[in-house]
Amino acid sequence: MNHIAVVLLTAALVVVLALLAATAAGALARLDGATYPAALMRAATTFAASLTLAAAVTGALAQFLP
Repeated sequence: MNHIAVVLLTAALVVVLALLAATAAGALARLDGATYPAALMRAATTFAASLTLAAAVTGALAQFLP
């Protein structure tokens, strides 16, 4: 039961960090003069890239777990 809780909390933390990175990317794009749709696309791209990176790191580290 504890193992499932740790996995769920870690997944929630990864999603929150991806949301924070996406928010920062969107805000920086908007401050740079991008339109709202362009800033939203940059934020979405950053969110997807963050989740993809987390999945790749998880897959790479899973090889070393018993």
